[in-house]
Amino acid sequence: MKVAELLIKCLEHEGVEYIFGVPGEENIDIMDALHDSNIEFILTRHETSAAFIAGTYGRLTGKPGVCLATLGPGATNLLTGVANANMDLCPLIAITGQAGLDRQHKVSHQYYDLVSMYEPVTKWNAQIKKGEIVPEVVRKAYQVATQDKPGATHIDLPEDIAGMEVNGNPLQIVEHTMSEADEPVIKQAAELIDQAEHPLILAGNGVTRGNASQNLRDLVKKTNIPVVHSFMGKGALSWKDEHSLLTAGIGGNDYITCGFNEADLIITIGFDMAEYPPKNWNPNGATPILHVDTQEAETDAAYPVKLNVVGDIKENVRQLKETLSNKERKLDWVQAVRKNALDELATYKEDNSFPVKPQKIIADLRDALDEQSIVISDVGAHKMWMARMYHAYEPNTCLISNGLASMGVAVPGAIAAKMVYPERNVVAVCGDGSFQMTSAELETAKRLNLPIVVLLWRDEGYGLIEWHQLKAFNRSSHIRFGNPDFEQLARSYGFEAMKIQNAEELSSTLDRAISLNKPVLIDCPVDYRENMKLTEKLGDIIC
Repeated sequence: MKVAELLIKCLEHEGVEYIFGVPGEENIDIMDALHDSNIEFILTRHETSAAFIAGTYGRLTGKPGVCLATLGPGATNLLTGVANANMDLCPLIAITGQAGLDRQHKVSHQYYDLVSMYEPVTKWNAQIKKGEIVPEVVRKAYQVATQDKPGATHIDLPEDIAGMEVNGNPLQIVEHTMSEADEPVIKQAAELIDQAEHPLILAGNGVTRGNASQNLRDLVKKTNIPVVHSFMGKGALSWKDEHSLLTAGIGGNDYITCGFNEADLIITIGFDMAEYPPKNWNPNGATPILHVDTQEAETDAAYPVKLNVVGDIKENVRQLKETLSNKERKLDWVQAVRKNALDELATYKEDNSFPVKPQKIIADLRDALDEQSIVISDVGAHKMWMARMYHAYEPNTCLISNGLASMGVAVPGAIAAKMVYPERNVVAVCGDGSFQMTSAELETAKRLNLPIVVLLWRDEGYGLIEWHQLKAFNRSSHIRFGNPDFEQLARSYGFEAMKIQNAEELSSTLDRAISLNKPVLIDCPVDYRENMKLTEKLGDIIC
């Protein structure tokens, strides 16, 4: 068989269902091999989107999403999405076509050293210079991508190697096993928790990756310890649970800061430091940390680790729960934190001013969706509001990219979510700036007949950047742009299109869009004057 055929055979052996990407001249052998494969190739309209879809697929399934591009501009376009998946700790395998070996020693059309280029944004990568190594390369790419902490790997295939003849078979799949912490470590961790009067749990996305949400809930039920979630940890504990202090991560002295200030031990479980720097919630490094994760903690002056509990998060949390005493604890020290955060959201449910306030949009969106529905937030001012005020019942039902945090992730992410969970409602929440970076993927969603809903927050500018400018300089600069007629744009792609004309109709419009079971875009003007009001509010909060 051809080397390209062996590559596809090895990917099939690993259980790959889809490859997302844009073909090119240098990967025509791979595309031809896919003709006879049970792997479905999903053509996207841009390579970055292909990697965004693959990354979200990896986050939701735990299996690497696979994306493909050709050399040169195709590979450089793909790079941003690969970096995004890697920093969000989503398993992903990127495949790039490449110039033949016979011209890599000199300046050559569209040739860059992609192995060197991808090395900083992946866990591991390699070029296939001999067909015989394909089984090893694919097996290692899959294995490294899924080992904790997961991330991206990259395979570079020169066009002359892809067409060569080779004999070979996939390697045996060896399942990765996670060790557990030793009994003395668990006992020491339990003693730290038992000695604390006001312990506080910070739950990160590692809880979801490790399928440890139920174990966390059992631990909380026994110990009465309150839980704060990172942006990507949302839903580890249901927002309806009285122990949930909702979400931290937005800058400023938010209500949640009061909980951190009162804690005498912070138990981080599956916390990824790239998401939420410790200096933001433990600025002087005064509060000790009990670090429960798959790897030892990163060194940080504001993250004074008293003990590392390293290994299988699910099992280690279970063992902690079994080992801890039945010490009685009350929640009175954090009850005001939860109440104030929830009261703020409730205050705006009946606000009918126009353009619509962010709080009102979120309140109506939460009411329109059930517990299993999936919302994917893009990056911009709306992300900060969604992270702070859209509350989740279950893990992976509010997806926020908070590692690299690249604009444009929401529509491609919604495509992935609907492919993985076709029975669930899926809503992409976008700003008008981030939406136009990947809006061409509306065609992909329509072509695949995926009934996603795009809720567009329109303000004709880069709202988050303006927010920062106003905080720093009390004026903004170079953040305004024009927009197309989003209704006409959506309809041209085959979407249903709806435009919010007053705040009272938002709730019924959301209900209608979801009930249609078609691809729908909702154009909703947003009042981002609330951004600076929130900044003032955060500055006024006194614990």
